[in-house]
Amino acid sequence: MSKEQNAQQRTDGGSGEEKKMDVKKEILSWVLYILFVVVVVYVIITYVGQRTMVDGRSMNDTLQDGDNLIVDKISYRFRDPQRFDIIVFPPQGEPKEHYIKRIIGLPGETVQIGEDGTIYINGEVLEEHYGKEVIEDPGWAAEPVTLGDDEYFVLGDNRNNSRDSRDEDQVGKVKRSTITGRAWLRIWPLSSIGFLKHQ
Repeated sequence: MSKEQNAQQRTDGGSGEEKKMDVKKEILSWVLYILFVVVVVYVIITYVGQRTMVDGRSMNDTLQDGDNLIVDKISYRFRDPQRFDIIVFPPQGEPKEHYIKRIIGLPGETVQIGEDGTIYINGEVLEEHYGKEVIEDPGWAAEPVTLGDDEYFVLGDNRNNSRDSRDEDQVGKVKRSTITGRAWLRIWPLSSIGFLKHQ
């Protein structure tokens, strides 16, 4: 066998090893890329935002049954929830379930609903235009409900078809630490896609 043939064989063998190394590098790069995507998705879902779906009519006409929303989970890390924000939170004793309601009462305030359905905050009538119906059942808010330093009073916009803070046992006062986030963007149906107006 000539020197040229030996050199050719050595060159061919080297190319095969190089190809194996290239395949290993390619596989490693794909594994790292997938890992990176998984980490990014986890961080977004845990700390930034997540998708949720409206189930029921308690927020009509603002939100409809079946609406798909993106919940902003980061804003409240930098500022306090505000009156009329639409928030997502788990009801008492049901951490896997989530309610979507509107904030009416803020920490330190006293909320009461009169016999005529009027909402009072610290004894003054609340000026709002979200609940169009006269409230038929004030629940435990028929008597003054005083909120703690980290507690909120929430109502559904469809006031007579909503389980909310008027139900002391199921919802009651919502603690800030339990708020998942603020309803931010409607992504479905396509005809209603857009950012949600809270104020």
